[in-house]
Amino acid sequence: MEKMNYKNKATYLLALVVMIQFFLGNVFAQANTTKTEIQWLGQAGFKIKTPGGKVLVIDPWITGGPKAPPTYKSDLSALGKVDFLLVTHGHVDHLGDAPAIAKLNEAMLYGPADMVTPLITLGMIPANLGHRFNKTGYVTPYPGIKITAVKAEHSSLIVWNNPATGKNESHPAGEAVGYIIQLENGLKIWHMGDTGLFGDMDFISKYYKPDVVMIPIGGNFTTGPEDAAYAIKNWIKPKAVIPMHYNSNPLTKGTLAEFQDAMKGSNIKIIPMTEGQTIEY
Repeated sequence: MEKMNYKNKATYLLALVVMIQFFLGNVFAQANTTKTEIQWLGQAGFKIKTPGGKVLVIDPWITGGPKAPPTYKSDLSALGKVDFLLVTHGHVDHLGDAPAIAKLNEAMLYGPADMVTPLITLGMIPANLGHRFNKTGYVTPYPGIKITAVKAEHSSLIVWNNPATGKNESHPAGEAVGYIIQLENGLKIWHMGDTGLFGDMDFISKYYKPDVVMIPIGGNFTTGPEDAAYAIKNWIKPKAVIPMHYNSNPLTKGTLAEFQDAMKGSNIKIIPMTEGQTIEY
């Protein structure tokens, strides 16, 4: 074999340096994408960008939501590309714009089986965009992402405007759920949906070990500030809690200040958010 001359050696070394820089750049880039972006859409709605770059929307009450970000209220496409959706139950302030967003993005809508079925049979979403599952069942929409349905103490109903009559109709929508959302970096978020207190919050926390909990504090339909604080301090004990489902409905009078007061004495981090705000976790 012919010996490599000086010029060829220099070219080879330069190419090797470039390759190493490229490899290290990719490694560092991946290391810098471990953050999760969470945006509050108002009420129980959130837009989550996962560490792997997938976009999840949960319970998006936007066009009808009084506190939803104005940019999205006037144009759902302003949300950008949505990869998949979760809906906890059929009430309008949770189902909201999920069917429209699913169709706009050709994105799968995951939800309780007996809620997704009427969405399909009523023509609110096409069958190929609805995935049915139930409590303790789980789905893996993308590699590294696992969604488990868990208990929520609440009801569920779809109100649908029949285009043939122009009248609203009420359709049973199964049972409400919450979700344990495990992301590519191992972070676990428990979106509790609408719920009252129930003893299995303790079991769910011990079994799934969520890092961040999104809990309703508005009262009337769900846990109020004191009940939510009791569950967080005594049963769930996550690293952080994001209060939700308040400030959008005059019937849900619980406030952030009341929740913070009820949480006194706890070292659990409270992440207060304003509608439209995005945080990194």
